[in-house]
Amino acid sequence: MHYEEIIRRGLKEDINYIDVTTDNLIPEEQESNAVFLAKEDGVLCGLEVALHTLGLLDASVTAEVFKKDGDALQNGEIIARVHGFTRALLKGERTALNLLQHLSGIATATACAVKTVEGTRASVCDTRKTLPGLRVLEKYAVTVGGGKNHRFNLSDAALIKDNHVDAAGGIGKAVSILRARVGHTVKIEVETRDLDELADALSAGADIIMLDNMSLADMKEAVRITAGRVPLEASGGVTQETLRAIAETGVDLISIGALTHSVKALDISMKLRD
Repeated sequence: MHYEEIIRRGLKEDINYIDVTTDNLIPEEQESNAVFLAKEDGVLCGLEVALHTLGLLDASVTAEVFKKDGDALQNGEIIARVHGFTRALLKGERTALNLLQHLSGIATATACAVKTVEGTRASVCDTRKTLPGLRVLEKYAVTVGGGKNHRFNLSDAALIKDNHVDAAGGIGKAVSILRARVGHTVKIEVETRDLDELADALSAGADIIMLDNMSLADMKEAVRITAGRVPLEASGGVTQETLRAIAETGVDLISIGALTHSVKALDISMKLRD
């Protein structure tokens, strides 16, 4: 599985070679039931990852699942019930919950953002501002919440940012060099800081244009000038409070780094139950 390495790294970080409390307190043969419990409203994401975490510690663990990724959760709802060796359940609890809570937090925040732009043409997407080692799961969580993925890595597409523009000697030159060297399937996006750079990007034949930290007035003007010729992506400092107004300017995409780099985890617990 593509995420097993992430889980194993998390387990090794947490357990090392012994759980001083559990290994000295709980008999090896003891078995228990446990439930994953939602402690606030939100959107579930990462249940398979959490269950696989427990399965790596006890291959005999069984689960009765009541919710699936993408489902709405209400405070107090039981997400799943598991049965296995008590030691394994206790040792895997923290790693399983860390991943489940974090991914559910991303899905919840994304769903909220998607709801906010409803009725406009704008789609919500993520960025590469992900936690090291967790990108594949975090970007999955964005899609579970109804958002779209931007680049997974630097190999996916060409994105000429401000530093590239400055280093290459201008937008037109940067696009020209890239167009001559990359394959015909590679799209070129250009980050622009003002309407003059927008004009340069259009003249250079950019496939996508990013409007970086532009005012609402400038974004509206950029939409008018572009007239649908290329997709426009708003980016930079987007918050839940400013999101609707940005969407109403008519841009096609709104990228939000906060969906992954500073999201609040959803409160979910795991409790032993007879």
